Amino acid sequence: MSRTLTSPPPPVESTPQQDSPLSNGLKQRHLSMIALGGVIGAGLFVGSGAGIAAAGPSIVLAYAVSGLLVMFVMRMLGEMSAANPASGSFSVHADRAIGPWAGFTAGWMFWTLLVVGVAIEAIGAAHIVQGWLPGTPSWLWVLLFMALFCGTNLGAVAHFGEFEFWFATLKIGAIGLFLILGTLAVLGVLPGTDSPGAAHLTGDGGFLPTGMDGLLIGLLASLAAYGGLETVTIAAAESEDPVRGVAKAVRTTMWRIGIVYVGSMLVIVTLIPWNDKSVTENGPYAAVLDRLGVPGGGQIMNVVVLIALLSAMNANIYGASRMAYSLVARGQGPKALGKVSGGVPRRAVLASSAFGFVAVLLSYWYPTTVFAWLLNMVGGVVLVVWGFIAVSQLRLRRRLEREAPERLTVRMWGFPYLTWVTLAGVAGALGLMALDADTRVQLYFTGGLAVALAAVGYARQRAVAAR
Repeated sequence: MSRTLTSPPPPVESTPQQDSPLSNGLKQRHLSMIALGGVIGAGLFVGSGAGIAAAGPSIVLAYAVSGLLVMFVMRMLGEMSAANPASGSFSVHADRAIGPWAGFTAGWMFWTLLVVGVAIEAIGAAHIVQGWLPGTPSWLWVLLFMALFCGTNLGAVAHFGEFEFWFATLKIGAIGLFLILGTLAVLGVLPGTDSPGAAHLTGDGGFLPTGMDGLLIGLLASLAAYGGLETVTIAAAESEDPVRGVAKAVRTTMWRIGIVYVGSMLVIVTLIPWNDKSVTENGPYAAVLDRLGVPGGGQIMNVVVLIALLSAMNANIYGASRMAYSLVARGQGPKALGKVSGGVPRRAVLASSAFGFVAVLLSYWYPTTVFAWLLNMVGGVVLVVWGFIAVSQLRLRRRLEREAPERLTVRMWGFPYLTWVTLAGVAGALGLMALDADTRVQLYFTGGLAVALAAVGYARQRAVAAR
């Protein structure tokens, strides 16, 4: 942190994470399943219903377009992470490419997103269990889940990896079975079903039943569902072979997004009318299972959604703690959180879990004020982070080509043109947020958080440079 504001950037070899005291306890099978399961979250199972209701069958196009943007972002992040594996991932890359203020801003924004996400997921999981066991207090389940995954992350990183391995296995099995049943039904070869053909794709108001406005709303909804893919590059820094692990994870992003997101959306809107009330009331996946006559389809999906929520809680506590540790290690956070014991930043785990639990309490005490502000602040964080990733890759790629070309084991396609296309896509998505009343509020709050953190980060950077 002794770099001045005008001094040249450090060479690629001088990374702040090379001698990290974090362990390398994640095996390749852990990382592979984290990468596979990371694309299957509660946002896909539940949140996609709102996107279908807004866009109709064109939600398939919305997920395809946003998926392409995500693939570009992950490819850029994979290029930088394979060349410089770090627990702070894109925050470290922004620090080196743009300046400490950028790493500070991107890192703490993402940390805020993750810990607020922990609260949302804990509340959602408690609501599902409470439905099965009426009369039990919601706060008890929240406390139990928070304690469970805080404890998991306080142990060796391999414990986190094992939990995510089995969570991911169950989620992949569920989505795989859904896609098989759905495809058979679409083809008309599933017993008791007839092929709907293109009746629901074009016959219920057409492919664009709500026009371009609906498509744009669906596009924003689909972008939100992709959040969380970045965690695999954070986890890669604690794997046995970080370079090979992150390269493999990123290279499989394309088919995972194509099959899981775009494929399942196509199956759903082909099998049931997009304006069926059950799509939003029960969730699109449960609605399809019920339509196919699968016994207990709704409850099956409740179990799958619960698994997805618990998996996200586990991953978010992990990601938040590692991001906080990385920031502290670079002098951009409270030193007390930087202590590592047994290869685990336990104080950072406790702080991240504690903030998540406080956010849960805020949702009970101040649901329409403080907690609503938190939700609005993180509404556009993923887009801001993607912007930092693209700018960082633009700057670091040339530096790597000059100083360490052998580290470019993963390369962004069509550089620099597709990087600029990605930046334009991020800017366009932020512009779309300004057009809708609800997302406009999120844009303002997210922008306020970004400006505040950037100001603090820049002031810290100047203070360090003046020493």
